[in-house]
Amino acid sequence: MDTLNVGIVGCGNISGIYLQNIPAYRGLSLRACADMRPEVAQAQASRHGIEAMSVDQLLARDDIDLVVNLTIPSAHFGVSLAALSAGKHVFSEKPLAVDFEQGRKLVDEAEARGLLLGCAPDTFLGAGGRLARNLIDDGSVGHILSGTAFLMSHGMEHWHPDPEFFFKPGGGPIFDMAPYYLSTLVNLIGPVKRVFAMSSIGFPERIVTTESSPRKGERITVETPTNVMALLEFASGAQVTLCMSWDVWKHGHPAIELYGTEGSLRVPDPNFFGGHVEVTDRGSDWRALDSSAMPLGAPNWRSPNWAPDVPARANYRALGLADLANAALRGTPHRSSGRLGLHVLEVMHSILEGAATGQQKAITTMLERPAVLADDDAAELWKGLPQTASAA
Repeated sequence: MDTLNVGIVGCGNISGIYLQNIPAYRGLSLRACADMRPEVAQAQASRHGIEAMSVDQLLARDDIDLVVNLTIPSAHFGVSLAALSAGKHVFSEKPLAVDFEQGRKLVDEAEARGLLLGCAPDTFLGAGGRLARNLIDDGSVGHILSGTAFLMSHGMEHWHPDPEFFFKPGGGPIFDMAPYYLSTLVNLIGPVKRVFAMSSIGFPERIVTTESSPRKGERITVETPTNVMALLEFASGAQVTLCMSWDVWKHGHPAIELYGTEGSLRVPDPNFFGGHVEVTDRGSDWRALDSSAMPLGAPNWRSPNWAPDVPARANYRALGLADLANAALRGTPHRSSGRLGLHVLEVMHSILEGAATGQQKAITTMLERPAVLADDDAAELWKGLPQTASAA
């Protein structure tokens, strides 16, 4: 076998980029999709030339090797467990599960069955993340002492067609966006050892304003923190301030800055795969290093929700699937793994629990940093999109 046959469960907003990108990776063959709304699955299947079926039908198919779980967070555990029980490898959108013990059960189940379990985000494997990792590993900024990580916006209700789940338990900026930042930080400086945190709800109610949404004008009661500030202590000794908020109209903070004994490093937006890495040596001027010429770094995508002057970004989602397939087929390292997803899940729970109780929280899951993905290996995974594929 030189490819894994892929079935997607969940045909909502995020599925489009996966359906577009999966055929561009070696080791993956896109076969089918399923959704609890048959008409939505059929629409995506027709668009991408694959079969639409029910979830039970997809899991029962002997010719599906890898299930990609793109359901809402509250359904991640049930769908992933069912897929593992059916003997399939699984790659889940973040978070691995809403409940930490459920996440642990998924990791244990996969390992007991000899299956691979992967979890988004895989963005740290893109060119920007690899370039930042190389600079840290070659000692360009010395030993990392501290840093900052900021995600600040005003939420999802102004663009997402059905944004309610973002403001309920299992949502919020921690469960929705912190995985990008935490996975990147773990890739760069290793696992988190303990956390301290505070949180609040800035706006107790949100109004859906998305023009195309059938729910436009509806009010959503916010039931999870939308402003969270945490101090992360890493096993390496580094201390990083993490700020995740959907209560901010505008800000000027870089996504991630790391401060080392020999210099400082700015890491590009971890929600994407490319961007500029900036580095300074002992207080010298910032030097911008563009990752766009590296494999999986060229801007290739625009959101339809962006203003016309917003530049295209590198969006190579499904890289983690290709990495998983390569690990399953050839025994290469598995990087965006379930164990990484479980560590990130525990950190997120600990942040929210620590904020609620006012107590520091020790992290029990430990792991090594993911293996480096060399440029040549990244290039080998990507064969490119068909000429007819849309970049939108």
